[in-house]
Amino acid sequence: MDSGEVLNLDPTCGAFITMNPGYLGRAELPEGLKALFRPITVVVPDLELICESILMAEGFHSAKSLAKKFVTLYKLSTDLLSKQRHYDWGLRAIKSVLVVAGEFKRNDTVLKDEAKLLFRALRDFNDPKIAEVDRGVFAGLLDALFPGCSEVPRSRNMDFENIIKKVTVQEKMTDHPEFIKKVV
Repeated sequence: MDSGEVLNLDPTCGAFITMNPGYLGRAELPEGLKALFRPITVVVPDLELICESILMAEGFHSAKSLAKKFVTLYKLSTDLLSKQRHYDWGLRAIKSVLVVAGEFKRNDTVLKDEAKLLFRALRDFNDPKIAEVDRGVFAGLLDALFPGCSEVPRSRNMDFENIIKKVTVQEKMTDHPEFIKKVV
C-alpha cells in the first residue's frame, strides 16, 4: 500500500478481539494492539441457567434439579480436587457432557431415569481424565449428588474398543483396560 492511498471504510463492519486471560494456552495481547481497541468486561455466565437450558433442549424434563446437581459437582470438583492442568470444569466441558447426556437420552432404550442418564454422562466423560489421587473424591461427589445411580453400567461401544485394543497391540503397547477407557 502506498502511503498516500485513500481507503474507504465500511461503517457496517467492526473488528473485535475476545480474550480469556489466564486460560491455559492463551497469551496476552501486545500493549500497542490493546490501545487500538476499547476494553469491555463480560460478567461470569450463570452456569446453572445455561446447563438447565441445554438439558431442556436435549429433552430432559427434570432439567432444573439436574442442572443444580451438575453445576454443584463441577464447583466442588474445582474446589476439592487437585489442580491438574488437564482438568476443565468450565462452560466448554459442561456443554460437552450435556451433549453426551442428550445422546444417551435419545439412544438408550432401556435406561429412562434422567438422573441416571446424566450420572452416566458425567462419570463416563470425566472418569478417564481424573488423576488417581482424585478418583475417590470425584466418585464420592458423584455418589453424594446422584444417590442410587452408581450401579449404572458404563456406555460401551465394543467394536470401537476392540479396534483400539488391536491397534494398541500392533503398536507394541499394553492394552490395559484403563488405557482403552482413556482412548475412548
